[in-house]
Amino acid sequence: MLTTTDPRTRAVAPTGLEATTAEQADAIVRAAQAAFAAVAGHDRAWRAGLLDALADALEADRVELVAVADRETGLGTARLDGEVSRSAFQFRLFAEAVREGGYLEVAIDHAGQTALGPAPELRRLLVPIGPVAVFGSSNFPFAFSVAGGDTASALAGGNAVVLKAHSSHLETSARSYAVLSDAARAYGAPDGLLGIVYGTAAGAALVAHPLVRAVGFTGSLTGGQALMDIIAGRDEPIPFYGELSSLNPLVITPGAAAARATEIADGLYGSFTLGSGQFCTKPGVAFVPYGADGDALVARLVERATDAAASVLLNERIATSFDEIRGRLVGEGAVQLLARGTDRGEGFTAAPTVLGVEATALTAEIAEEAFGPLIVVARYGDDRDILAALDAVPDSLTATVHSEPAESDAVAALVGELAPRVGRLVFDGYPTGVRVSWAQHHGGPWPSTNSQHTSVGVSAIRRFLRPLAYQDAPEAVLPAELRDGYRGIPRRVDGRLQLD
Repeated sequence: MLTTTDPRTRAVAPTGLEATTAEQADAIVRAAQAAFAAVAGHDRAWRAGLLDALADALEADRVELVAVADRETGLGTARLDGEVSRSAFQFRLFAEAVREGGYLEVAIDHAGQTALGPAPELRRLLVPIGPVAVFGSSNFPFAFSVAGGDTASALAGGNAVVLKAHSSHLETSARSYAVLSDAARAYGAPDGLLGIVYGTAAGAALVAHPLVRAVGFTGSLTGGQALMDIIAGRDEPIPFYGELSSLNPLVITPGAAAARATEIADGLYGSFTLGSGQFCTKPGVAFVPYGADGDALVARLVERATDAAASVLLNERIATSFDEIRGRLVGEGAVQLLARGTDRGEGFTAAPTVLGVEATALTAEIAEEAFGPLIVVARYGDDRDILAALDAVPDSLTATVHSEPAESDAVAALVGELAPRVGRLVFDGYPTGVRVSWAQHHGGPWPSTNSQHTSVGVSAIRRFLRPLAYQDAPEAVLPAELRDGYRGIPRRVDGRLQLD
């Protein structure tokens, strides 16, 4: 029987759940394939209604979902309540996108004479791909797990979803799945549209299954690489959309340090300790200028960290890894331990930690992501120090710049260096807030596995769709959105965008 652990106390309890066997995983995927074929006959309005029904069900079970997740993650009821709201919002946002229809990228080129001679008629749109495997993340038991954005975006595209429950919150995963699957069944969705497996071996079998058409994953670099190895061994490789790690550099200009050192220090402290530092968008290295203003900023950051108590981490593996990485960084000759909060013995915990290094001494070893409340402060003399140090920083999901209006030329040069390295640029704010919206991009160069796509926001649906073109097709075989008389969605007809 699988067990669950309370990270606050390390108390282990049975879950009543068993690891999914290879035979069971196969049956779940085959049921997903059958359900995928069945929902192909439903229109977008039906699918949007399903997404709204799933959002309603999550909100109706909010109290019990939060209670279970708090016991398994130690994240606190306020944070978890907000996360249920975020999950429900994601389902509703994708319902809105499905009704709007622009995500289909409909294009119609009528037959006729062109500069190259007679041309056939072509009609193109995006279509669903089939069953999608979604791996729940440890740090977001709702918004990036069973009830998360990968699930919502895959269903919005018309696909079936088979979920891999995360071992850190098995009971939360099971209850979330029960809420969603019951709601889907009540709405009239076929059995198998949502499925779930438990255990590492079942997750591997899921990725290897020939009927699975794509994988969504948020987790560690080693875990992602293991899944990519499985995909590489398939007869037919499939897309793997992974968010695996990120250092998220943050630059504070001399002008910003002079104008608002305390404000920035307080905001930076709140950002790198948010959720016990267990956000993939946590700023892991902050470039701070030399001089009295930079000194004041660092002193305030050190003060906040020194006065803080340790906070709860999600599981033993994360806690052990954090301690090892912190010890390794402190052991680097160029690194100074500037501050460390108060440790406590009970549970899986970590104290806020501030390390210091000269930017010119920053190396790839020092620029290692520590998943937890730790930040490296890199002191610099001028922008050349930053630009040289950035070569030691791995590409990231985000980069942040704090500056003043008079520094626009210097900021433009920084942006030119940062933009190729990240998926989102943040100005005078902090990267740990990831808005769920139409314009959001949550991805980046490696170690995100596909820089062209996002895992947050409406564009996330694009991962689980593929283009299909019809050439000189009779109208009877065309999807409704490709027919001449269809109205109500954006379409590009003979090169011109039509909005109705």
